[in-house]
This record gives sequence, C-alpha cells and structure tokens, in this order.
Amino acid sequence: MGRASAMTSAAQADPASAQLRNILAPAIDPCALSLNESALPPLPAVRAAMADFIGAANRYPEFLPTRLRTLVADHLEVPQENVAIGPGASGLALRLLQAAAAPGDRIVLSTPIFEGYLAFARMAGLVTVSVPLDSYGHHDLAAMAHAAQDARVVVLCRPNNPTGTLESVADVERFIGEVPTDTIVLLDEAYIEFVAATRRVDVHRLIARFPNVVVLRTFSKAYGLAGLRIGYALAAPELAELLWSLQLPFGINTGCTLAVAASYAAHAQLEQRIAHIVAERSYLSARLRAAGAYTTDSHANFVYLPAAGRSWSEIFDHSGLQVRNYPDGSVRITVDSRGSSQKVLGVVEQALNGPAGAPHGQTPPAMRGRPGPQPVGPAATRWSAPDRG
Repeated sequence: MGRASAMTSAAQADPASAQLRNILAPAIDPCALSLNESALPPLPAVRAAMADFIGAANRYPEFLPTRLRTLVADHLEVPQENVAIGPGASGLALRLLQAAAAPGDRIVLSTPIFEGYLAFARMAGLVTVSVPLDSYGHHDLAAMAHAAQDARVVVLCRPNNPTGTLESVADVERFIGEVPTDTIVLLDEAYIEFVAATRRVDVHRLIARFPNVVVLRTFSKAYGLAGLRIGYALAAPELAELLWSLQLPFGINTGCTLAVAASYAAHAQLEQRIAHIVAERSYLSARLRAAGAYTTDSHANFVYLPAAGRSWSEIFDHSGLQVRNYPDGSVRITVDSRGSSQKVLGVVEQALNGPAGAPHGQTPPAMRGRPGPQPVGPAATRWSAPDRG
C-alpha cells in the first residue's frame, strides 16, 4: 500500500473523522423540503472537478476571485466591471448593506420575505420598514415605492420568497423608475433559473438604465451548489466596484471556480434538471389545488400554502416532512421528486378529508369558483396597511 493510500485509510478509520462524516446531510432526501435546495447532488462533471480540487487543497486560491468573475461575466456576456463575487447571494447582500448604508438608514422590505434580510438589516444597524404583500402574495409596489422615498435600500425578491410570485417586467421597471435615484434597489433573483425565459428581466438593459440597481443571483438553488456558497452581483460599474473592493483576500476557494466552470460546460444537463423541477412544480400545484388546498402562483422551486383559516404548520409538524413553517400557520414546500410530491399530497389530502372533528380548510367565500392562484390572506382580505416606520 502506498503512503497516500495508507494515509487515506487511516483517516477513514479514525473515529473522529467518521463521526464528522456522519453529520453530513444526505445528498438525496425526499423529506428535506424546507431550504429550497436542489433535489439532486451536483452534476457529475462538477463532482469530478471538485475531486480534482481536493487533490490541491493544500494551495491557496487566487488572492481575489478574478477567474470566477471572468467566468460569470463571459457566460452572461457582460463586462467584468459589472460583476462582483461573494459567499452566496446572502454574503453580497450583507456586504452591500454594510458598505452602502449607514446605521439608522431605512430599508424597505416586503412581509413576509426571506428571513435573511431581517438579519442583514439588523447587523447593518438599519431601520426596517415593512410593506405587507397583497392578498395574492404579490408585492404592493406602489406602497414600496412610496416607502422608499426616504429609504436607503429597498429589496424586491423576484420570484418572491416565500410565495414564489412574480411581478411583471413592466411593473418592476415602473417601480424602479419611481424609486429615488439615490435609493439602492436590491433585486434578488435567487430563483430566476426557474422562471420562463420570456418573463425574465433584461438585466443588461436594467443596470444600464438604472445605476442604483443591484441584481443578486446564486449558484445555491438551480445549480445545486448550496454547500459551496457562491453568489454574484450584477450592477453598474460604481456599485459593482464597491462590492468588489470589499472582497476578502483568498475568500473564494478554487473549488468554487471549478464547480462553476463545470456547471456552465454542462449547461444542457442543468437545463434538464431545471425543466424537471418546473414540471414537478406544475404537477404539485395542480394536485394541491384540485384537492382544495390554496396555493400562490409560484415561479420558483417551491410551493406556498397560505394559512387561509387553518394551520398547515401544525399539520406538517408530525408528518415526517421538513417544510418551512411561518408564524401565521402557512408553509413553504420545496419541490423535489415525484415521491416527495406524493408524500406532501398525502398529508394535505388527509388533512382536508380527515375524520369528522378534524380541522378542515375553508374556501374563502370571495374565491369560490374562481380558478387559478388563490389569496394569501384569510377570507380573501388584504393584509394590514404598510407600516411607514
């Protein structure tokens, strides 16, 4: 046995190493439906590239992730000066708030929203102005634009998290045009790969037209690289350079660059995976609605069940499925495999068709007989007016 093989065998036999390996989450878990991770492990080409990286993990990565920046810029056909790299979209969001805003500045957020933004605002010392979604889970863009008049940052998730809803391109551009030019618009596109191409914003045109816009994207969702923490921002040169100037030296490992390069090279396989998730999303949404469970019109890799008179959180608590629970009883469920969908449908159908005395969902009176996406709020009413802070 060679020295390298002996060392590998010793590491595998070491009790501490074995214990640490046991904490790794399984790559495929039909019950893990709470974090919107990819249902499948990284593409074969990515795994091969990562294996090569491990063999050189004793070496430092680039001082700054210039190669990764070049890869992203070339793939998107934008100048490098419009791109910044970070540890996930979350890392870039926090970097932006800390660099471009001062403690005490206001940040406008929809409610509910990806919880990370609440934490980022708190860490940056910002004052949060909350604007509730409308009763169909969409942004109240008029109220957000009004609230943004004296704010430093306004965040728009498209598709929205947790409802998966999508504002039209025209509405988004109109909204940005109504926001003051010295207010930063953070457009979170973490799930954009699951959106039909015809409904995506032309980012090249957007950042050229609006120098106060920062678009955030990630390799954690559609690309299945959540564990590597890779994200990027697209913005006009001034904002992109601000984010790039705060890059931590040696902060992005070489494995991230190799994984992105391999993902881009295997684009056709990635598109097949995305198409599978989109098809499964359509199937699950249709079956949920047919069963009488109201869902928003999701364009991401998850579905959202508003409370609408019942607590889905309590129903899923003892189901064996890990879903994302919200305080009002609503849940967000990651789209995974057909097996996962069947498990979800089983829980929902049992709740809606259970024995007498069991809590049943109620169809909001205003929505009876109306096809398509259903309202988020109970009894089809709008949520409370925005808090102007």
